[in-house]
Amino acid sequence: MNEAMVGTKTMVVSPHYLASAAGQRILQKGGNAFDAAVAVSACLAVVYPHMTGLGGDSFWLLYNKKDHKARAYNGSGRSGYKVTRESFAGFSSIPTRGIKSAITVPGMVDSWDAVLREYGRLSLSDVLEPAITYAESGFPFSKNQHVNTLHTMDVLAQYPETAAIFLPNGRAPRINEKFIQKGLANTLKALAEQGRDSFYKGELARRIVAGLQEKGGLLEMEDFAAHKGSWTEPISSTYRGYNIMQVPPNSQGFVGLMALNILENYDLKTIPHGSYEYYHLLVEALKRSFEDRNAFLTDPNFASIPLERLLSKTYAKEMAQSISLQKVRDITTQPIGSDTAHAAVVDEEGNAVSFIQSLYFEFGSGIVAGDTGILMQNRGSFFSIDPNHVNCLEPRKRSFHTLMPAMAFKDDKPYVLYGTQGGEGQPQTQTVIITRMLDYGMNPQQAISEPRFVWGRTWGEATQELKIEGRISKEVTAALQAAGHLVKRVHDLDQAMGHANAILIDEQGFLHGGVDPRSDGAANGV
Repeated sequence: MNEAMVGTKTMVVSPHYLASAAGQRILQKGGNAFDAAVAVSACLAVVYPHMTGLGGDSFWLLYNKKDHKARAYNGSGRSGYKVTRESFAGFSSIPTRGIKSAITVPGMVDSWDAVLREYGRLSLSDVLEPAITYAESGFPFSKNQHVNTLHTMDVLAQYPETAAIFLPNGRAPRINEKFIQKGLANTLKALAEQGRDSFYKGELARRIVAGLQEKGGLLEMEDFAAHKGSWTEPISSTYRGYNIMQVPPNSQGFVGLMALNILENYDLKTIPHGSYEYYHLLVEALKRSFEDRNAFLTDPNFASIPLERLLSKTYAKEMAQSISLQKVRDITTQPIGSDTAHAAVVDEEGNAVSFIQSLYFEFGSGIVAGDTGILMQNRGSFFSIDPNHVNCLEPRKRSFHTLMPAMAFKDDKPYVLYGTQGGEGQPQTQTVIITRMLDYGMNPQQAISEPRFVWGRTWGEATQELKIEGRISKEVTAALQAAGHLVKRVHDLDQAMGHANAILIDEQGFLHGGVDPRSDGAANGV
């Protein structure tokens, strides 16, 4: 479980083995990392449909070897022109499921087109072929989808179009039972033939909007027609001499940078890995970063986010000095959806892509748009209807977003590509993985497989627990409890920890791939 897959030419990692294989297939057909990444993204939308899909968003961090430049693409969607706080009169908050969950315009399909146009060699039709095949001919139902289906059956059963797809014959499919999505296959075929604009301005857009409006949805054709993602510059900070890159807001990526800036004030090599001090310090550094995230993160077109101050080393030193090694600092944060899929690709030329995509909750809003087979995200449910809240709902606004693909650079070249599923857990697991690799010398697989924690609340929980896996010693658990952490021991390889992936490129150019044993993933290297 601790040995990384090592490739000499290419590497693909994802939370589903069929998606990883699809990426490698595209590379072998002559595609580059950008083509392969879109193929993996589309394949995940089919074989991991509880986590991601065409009705959701994605964020991309890309390195083009030709110009030695990293860029980010924000593939998140906005609320509709007519979606206002008044649309939720009588509600104390936006519902998390159903047609009233403030469904936002999906941004992922646009991001596929943008990445391929800018950097790809192959056509959209070429890279969608694996996804179409799995949607039309079927694939073995995964353990993770089975578990999530059982957990979400009450939601899925509420909506006939959704139940017909995800609860065929009124039940959850068995693990490895063939699972077919004919409506989604037809949608992907139409997209392959007609291109991006069919999804935002053409027949597909009309069918999606009509399917939503007949249920009382607020999105209109003009919301889809106006959608466009954006190329942006990554944000970055240094850690132990490495340059760490994240995508900028409305992503929470800066939290990962803030946590590392705080931890840089400590010599982690003198702190035993897996000790009380190790876990306590990481949790407390992350909690301080969350306080600022909660205060400032929203769509930067609607509010100023003081990134220069938040990412300054001086500010990080002040926060580090405020941490007590003996007791916790209490903070309040609201529950955040955690169901997501991260993947990464490196090709033979040295191009690299780290990307992440999501429906927000497992199975998103629960709403399938008409006969398209597209499950719509519920990302907009995280908007606040409090007009004084930084993330308050307004028309044409992007919500606070948890998605945050990452890369660490060494000597101006990609060294580690990493990311994880997990909402609130994303910056936590990222911090664990990268410190294990950079401070403790672990390979990607060991860094991912070792015991993990996640702090915070999930929906329906009254307290902000520190969930720790059962492999963490009882002595460490007792010490964390004594310091004031609300510790909850969970399974040895618990789903609450999310699904992480990483690729490390060593000094020989070999590619070390790690995937999460908590997922159905695979590292596929050549």
